[in-house]
Amino acid sequence: QVQLVESGGGLVQPGGSLTLSCAASGRTVSRYTMGWFRQAPGKEREFVAGINMSGGSTDYADSVKGRFTVSRDNAKNTLALQMNSLKPEDTAAYYCAAANTLVVVTTATRYVYWGQGTQVTVSS
Repeated sequence: QVQLVESGGGLVQPGGSLTLSCAASGRTVSRYTMGWFRQAPGKEREFVAGINMSGGSTDYADSVKGRFTVSRDNAKNTLALQMNSLKPEDTAAYYCAAANTLVVVTTATRYVYWGQGTQVTVSS
């Protein structure tokens, strides 16, 4: 079992930056591919970014490429999402998740552990 807890969400102005963190407990997350997803009201949960077990491979949704950076620290059992140049359309609840895969996957159903989410609101 892996327990995931996100933090770092909040209200930020358009063009601003925010860093989300995900702390894991239980099994070490070094055994899992990790991902960030988001869900806005009335919309389906969507893939944002993912990183493989070693941290050597990442993938991003087209909508966040060049603005968001995913990273992990296996020694500290943490995952992070650095978000720059935020836009109002980035407003959503953000979730971290863990998958039993060797490569980054973008389908939510492939992820077996989920955090409770942290809200990000981009507004002036």
